Amino acid sequence: MVARGSFDYVIFPWYGLLAGISQAENSEAGYGHGAAGYGKRYGAAFADTTTEAFMVGAVLPSLLRQDPRFYQSHNGRFLHRLGYAVSRVVITRTDSGAEQFNYSEIFGSAISAGISTYSYHPHSDRTLPNTVGVWSTQVGYDTISNVVKEFWPDIRRMISHKPAPEAAKR
Repeated sequence: MVARGSFDYVIFPWYGLLAGISQAENSEAGYGHGAAGYGKRYGAAFADTTTEAFMVGAVLPSLLRQDPRFYQSHNGRFLHRLGYAVSRVVITRTDSGAEQFNYSEIFGSAISAGISTYSYHPHSDRTLPNTVGVWSTQVGYDTISNVVKEFWPDIRRMISHKPAPEAAKR
């Protein structure tokens, strides 16, 4: 599942957007300017995201017997569901279904931030503060992703004017 999601063609424009923002801000100036700098930023965005996806969604969950999938709540009002979606970054299910601290997310993101920062990012950016920044950005993206996963079916139903399924109404 992680490999399929990491190499899905719809994600490649996202990397282009991230690389464009990084280029416009001249972040990681060691990559340079122009097409070459943009290409390096694009490759780094792809590698960062893919490394994090494998660590958080495959490697550590397998080793720690955690279930990395997000399960929608469907219960409660907006703030309750928002809190639930945000909490899933630090709470997950074990393979047996019990709740547990999400070691896979927190440590997987930290490991991938360390790998990316100290292997292919410019030498001037290979610092602990930059690694912490990359880690917090990855956890932030994953939090936003959970919120989108929680509410997207509702948004899509509202756009398409379809009624909510019976299970979600209860």
